[in-house]
Amino acid sequence: MAEAAPHRLPDADVVRLPRRDEVLVTAADPDFDAFYVASAPELIRTATLIVGSRAIAEDLVQDAFVRVHARWATVTHPTAYARRAVVNACRSHLRRRVLERRHRATLAEGVAELEARELLDALAALPPRQRAAVVLRFYSGLSERETADALDCAPGTVGSLVHRALASLRDAIER
Repeated sequence: MAEAAPHRLPDADVVRLPRRDEVLVTAADPDFDAFYVASAPELIRTATLIVGSRAIAEDLVQDAFVRVHARWATVTHPTAYARRAVVNACRSHLRRRVLERRHRATLAEGVAELEARELLDALAALPPRQRAAVVLRFYSGLSERETADALDCAPGTVGSLVHRALASLRDAIER
C-alpha cells in the first residue's frame, strides 16, 4: 500500500524567512554604514592593543558595533559611544580570560596536589631500599656511585633498585 504524501501547502503560501545577515543588511542605516567604515579600523587597532590578538579584537569590535547599531537612533556622540563599547567589550573579555586562567590554575594545583599525594603514597609503599635509592638519586640528586656508598652496595645494585622502584611507582600511579 502506498504511503500517503504529507500535506503540503501550495508554493504560493510558503513564506521564506530572511536569514539573520539579510535582516542586518536591510536594517542598516547609510549613516551607520559610513560611520562603521570610517571608525572600525581604528577601533580594531585599539582593541588589538588591549587584548593582544587581532582576531579577537575584530570579533569584539563587531559585537560592539552590533550593540551600537541597536541604539544608533539615540546615540548623540557615536565615536565616543563606539569607543566606550569596544573598550568595555575588551575589558569584559580580559576579565573572563583572567577568571578562566584562575580556574585552570586552581584545577592544575588540585591535580598537582593529588598527583603529589599519589606519588608520596606510592613512594611510601616501596620496600625501604628501593625507596631510599629513589630518594637519594632523584630527590637528593646523588650520583649512582654516591647513592651506592650511602646504601653500602654496588653501583649496579643501585641501578637495579631504582629500575624496580620506578616500575612500581609507574604501576601505582597508573592505577
